[in-house]
Amino acid sequence: MNSSSIEAMFARFGPRYQYYVSFTAMLGTVAMVLSATMINVAVPVIMGAFGVGQDTVHWLSTGFIAAMTVSMLINDWCVRAFGMRATYIGALIVFCLGAVMGGLSTNISMMITARIFQGVGAGVVQPLAMVVMFQVFPPEQRGKAMGLFGLGVVVAPTVGPALGGVLLDVFNWHFVFFMAVPVAVVGIILATIFIPGKQIRGPLPSFDWTGLILVALFISMGLTGLSSGQREGWQAPIIAVYFSVSIISLMAFVYWELNTANPIMQLRVFFDRKFAVAALVGMVLGAGLFGSIYIIPLFVQMVQGYSPTRSGLLMVPGGLIMMLSFPIAGRLSDRLPHYQMILFGMFVYGVSSFLMMQAHTDTPFWVFAVWIMIGRVGLASVMPTLTVAAISNLRPEQLSQGSGAINFTRQLGGALGINLISLGLDRRTAFFSDAFAGLQTPDNDSMRLLMVQFGRVLSQLGWPFEMTPAGALYLVGRSIYAQASMMAFSDVFMLIGVVYVGMMIPVLLLRDPRTKRKTRPQLQPRPR
Repeated sequence: MNSSSIEAMFARFGPRYQYYVSFTAMLGTVAMVLSATMINVAVPVIMGAFGVGQDTVHWLSTGFIAAMTVSMLINDWCVRAFGMRATYIGALIVFCLGAVMGGLSTNISMMITARIFQGVGAGVVQPLAMVVMFQVFPPEQRGKAMGLFGLGVVVAPTVGPALGGVLLDVFNWHFVFFMAVPVAVVGIILATIFIPGKQIRGPLPSFDWTGLILVALFISMGLTGLSSGQREGWQAPIIAVYFSVSIISLMAFVYWELNTANPIMQLRVFFDRKFAVAALVGMVLGAGLFGSIYIIPLFVQMVQGYSPTRSGLLMVPGGLIMMLSFPIAGRLSDRLPHYQMILFGMFVYGVSSFLMMQAHTDTPFWVFAVWIMIGRVGLASVMPTLTVAAISNLRPEQLSQGSGAINFTRQLGGALGINLISLGLDRRTAFFSDAFAGLQTPDNDSMRLLMVQFGRVLSQLGWPFEMTPAGALYLVGRSIYAQASMMAFSDVFMLIGVVYVGMMIPVLLLRDPRTKRKTRPQLQPRPR
């Protein structure tokens, strides 16, 4: 978007144009995040509908975020080649096609493919929206702009889970996909009015296809290796192949990007200390944000027996607190040192995760909701401030690449976070299941008492006498698995808290160097 097109739009719509175009840009982002969050409450339902385990179903979230991460890198080229308006509309159309395909899916592979299509569209829209807002707001109001952008981003997570739960309970999982389409359609209509088109026609600019292929290989092979290791065995040759291809692709990508004339990602922005630290913190932020949105509905449905609607409603208070906190955090980020805001947010989110370690089958709804609200205050303190801190030292011509790179690292962290959380849940559940099962021997008095109690219950329900022991043994196994699952979730919450608190150390590197004030020497009074 060049300055002449911006000035023309301001002349046409007046000084409030910055809010019109910001609302239009945020609508696309809201549609993406709405789709990303609604699917999480549907995960247990989809597992049952298609008969798949957590090692497969997590790809509905991981595939979406991974595709979003890669497609973010083509945003800059698309804008230069086709213009802001055509890029925005085209990305929303791809997203809508993926949503319709997901709603009509007949198997889990088709559904995962649809989620990847949605992720491709989402990855192009999100950095585009940030660049639009940075272009129409002056530098001294960028914290406010990021607060408004963050407000739009958190509206969808606030409404999405609850809306997804209602759609599941009233209708079925198909409507979870279809619901984001109307929002995207409204965004397309407004884009034709408020987002400027390309004024200068010419040949398509060159594009770094080699870099795109290398980074796609790095992410896809790495995530596939992580998700398949538990199932195939970590010593399996195919797992070694996945990780080898991923590492080699990463090394080749870094070398290529530093030496090619037109890199898909300007890695030299990472040479700036503040940007590099902010990118690292952004990865952890993404892991916590997307990971919590994935793990909390899964926990309350699988361990506490919540309905999809109830699990969605659990996320609403935290989303409302985050909506209220974002504008405040955006304004504070213009006044306070960035590192102080980020330190506060990381600490508060870590405390929230430690509190959720205590969750069990009887944890009250509002206790869990308050724990989530505490964490959302922390996230709201970090998100707008981190973006401003990351690009504060970049030159104006680096803003587009910088915003794309910081979004890339956050989304990559989200994909890794969901994958690692899924892996951690599987491993810790298996560990606790084996440990608890080993204690259930005929000499265990608690085991015998539990078998007797289950036997009585089954007898009262009319089970034949000869089938009662087998039924009681099955119920014991289910009890062991439920307890093991609860302990596994507790360990994962603890790990998230440890990582967030530990990341407070590198955040200190975001401090600006102190400038020594030159004090003028005091003149001695002349003797009379």
